[in-house]
Amino acid sequence: MKIFNTLTREKEELKPITPGEFKIYACGPTVYNYIHIGNARPLCVFDVLRRYLEYRGNKVNFVQNFTDIDDKIIRRANEEGVTFKEISEKYIEEFWVDAKGMNIREATNHPKATENINEIIDIVSTLVEKGYAYEAEGDVYFSTGKFAEYGKLSHQPLEELEAGARINVGETKKEPMDFALWKKAKPGEPYWESPWGHGRPGWHIECSAMVRRYLGNTIDIHCGGQDLIFPHHENEIAQSECCNGTPFANYWMHNGFITVDKVKMSKSLGNFFTVRDVAKEYGYEPIRYLMISCQYRSPINYSLDAIAQCKASLERLYTCRDNLDFALRNAVDEAGEEDLQVIETIDAKREKFIEAMEDDLNTGEALGAVFELVKEINLSVNDGVKSKNLVEYATEVFDELTGVLGLLYNRSKAASLDDEIEALIAARNEARKNRNWAEADRIRDELKAQGIVLEDTPQGVKWHRA
Repeated sequence: MKIFNTLTREKEELKPITPGEFKIYACGPTVYNYIHIGNARPLCVFDVLRRYLEYRGNKVNFVQNFTDIDDKIIRRANEEGVTFKEISEKYIEEFWVDAKGMNIREATNHPKATENINEIIDIVSTLVEKGYAYEAEGDVYFSTGKFAEYGKLSHQPLEELEAGARINVGETKKEPMDFALWKKAKPGEPYWESPWGHGRPGWHIECSAMVRRYLGNTIDIHCGGQDLIFPHHENEIAQSECCNGTPFANYWMHNGFITVDKVKMSKSLGNFFTVRDVAKEYGYEPIRYLMISCQYRSPINYSLDAIAQCKASLERLYTCRDNLDFALRNAVDEAGEEDLQVIETIDAKREKFIEAMEDDLNTGEALGAVFELVKEINLSVNDGVKSKNLVEYATEVFDELTGVLGLLYNRSKAASLDDEIEALIAARNEARKNRNWAEADRIRDELKAQGIVLEDTPQGVKWHRA
């Protein structure tokens, strides 16, 4: 598999430190509000990365953090008259509602910043001892000028970065580009004991601490949104490599931005959408589909038309899967003459899917291969009575590929209704057999009201959800 490494700006062969095992860290949300659709993209994209690596037989140790202490969290807590912990715990719970709605698998570990204070203090202390950081009136800053490679991820020399930087009022740092590792507590703020007095961690240091604690000094892949390249990920590299004396991450993956009606999403512009709000209108699965509908580094434009198209595409996939169930119920044991040829074509679609995923996780091309498989299934599997062996194989490959993408997960939620639907269809068939057309029409209308569309075929009644 090749991926585009932000660090080198080249597509590189993905080779883990330990063959067959990947250590991946993905930056998680700051939990002071509901997640927005911009947050949804890295969640979905790197969930697919993990699924694909495991599909290819690898073991994946996947860590995604929660930033549960931050200026925004403290501000929200003060506004609502509650503790910062009440705010963070509330929105961690809300995060899981949305994450599970989008079929995001839980990480191997979901550490919180406040659970890693000792690790954070240890790293800051080491940086001070090594001369890479300094204390100033209770604050501790990293001295960017001491790290010769600062700017290597964003590919900007320190001189250019400094040109737009300044020291804000109240800051005690020596140079504009220096950044806070530890912040002195202001009156009324939560704090922890430290060698520099009462305070709390800076934003960047928490990820370095959690990477080291849960994954080690050097990891395979660090990922997140493009907006995190600078300063967050740049600062992570600086503090981790200066502390540990080893490379921090061998590969860096960053997903592209999301616009809304081709305009950058912003609260001030009124085009800011939470995942929860969009899901109430369209459901969660179309959001997931949109986030993986193109190659992860490409920009995505959110619009009502785009989300409607995603919903329509999902309906095609669900219909295909329902048709496979129908075909299996009517399949025969004898193999058909064309089975081998159809199976070879199905295998070719699977190989096309894998080729797309191997080429920098191109989920857009992979989805294209899935829809080519759908076309083949509709032409060669769902047309007339087929062999059980062929239908089962087509179903297996279809489920395999959609499963890697994390799609069609709502089938399990609807499965409990299938028996009831089949019973109503049987009752309708009986009514038609007895020429009780009024009852047959009543049952059809009842199913239609539930979003179930019936289709009479030579093999029997086929149904799908509208």
